[in-house]
Amino acid sequence: MTPEDCGWVAGICAARVGLKVDPEKTYLIESRLGPVARRERFPSVDELVSSVRGNGDDRLEWAVIEAMAAGESSFFRDRVPFECFRNEILPTLTHVRGTSPLRVWSAGCGAGQEIYSLAMVVQDSLAELPVDTQIQLFGSDLSDRAMEKAQSGIYTHFEVQRGLPIRQLVRHFQKSDDMWVLGPHIRTMVRWRRLNLMVDQAAAGGFDVIFCRNVLCNMTPVARQKTLAGLAHALSSDGFLFLGEGESTQALGGAFHAVADRPGLYARNPGFRLAA
Repeated sequence: MTPEDCGWVAGICAARVGLKVDPEKTYLIESRLGPVARRERFPSVDELVSSVRGNGDDRLEWAVIEAMAAGESSFFRDRVPFECFRNEILPTLTHVRGTSPLRVWSAGCGAGQEIYSLAMVVQDSLAELPVDTQIQLFGSDLSDRAMEKAQSGIYTHFEVQRGLPIRQLVRHFQKSDDMWVLGPHIRTMVRWRRLNLMVDQAAAGGFDVIFCRNVLCNMTPVARQKTLAGLAHALSSDGFLFLGEGESTQALGGAFHAVADRPGLYARNPGFRLAA
């Protein structure tokens, strides 16, 4: 790929979804776009990019962006946030909400491992919660392909090995040839929506817990601020936001405060008001 092509890929990723791509990492760009070129029957990545730049094909442009945005995902990734959700956030907020639904959102859910991990936590905790508890789970991502995989609930042996305890695998999955299929009792707990976090802030709201982990770190500074503003708008005044390790809410000062001794956990500042 030419430097101009790499710069173009970085430019559309930043402009349309706020994704930070280093145009000098030619190998990374080519490796991400190689499968797209083969799937779309282009002889090379160079010809794929040349075609998209020349024809302005929105479908192919989104295919390029989705490929560059693809991130690593695994069940119960980092584990501590899920333990905090189960042992502290879930019992506290279900008590506060009473018969009103508790709404949980995985923003940037990828292939579904995070929101399904939360669904398994909820399912396994129901016996400990009040009988009239209502919990609604939502997953969103900007990638149609990632969400198609998520909704299928079908994972490889390698994918279920990464972070999924054996008891959860036995309880919630069925083996099908070389794949593992998540049971419908978990799949049907989740509602899905395609969402671009940088521009679709008004499309989501009224959530009590938001997981947006390992998303902000891959964004440009401008997109990070816009996304945090959207999350602040979407989160209830007494809600909680989980971010990834090393991520913070600093780009939107005053909207959140860190919860002491809970790395990555932030509470909404009730008095914060978004600028008009």
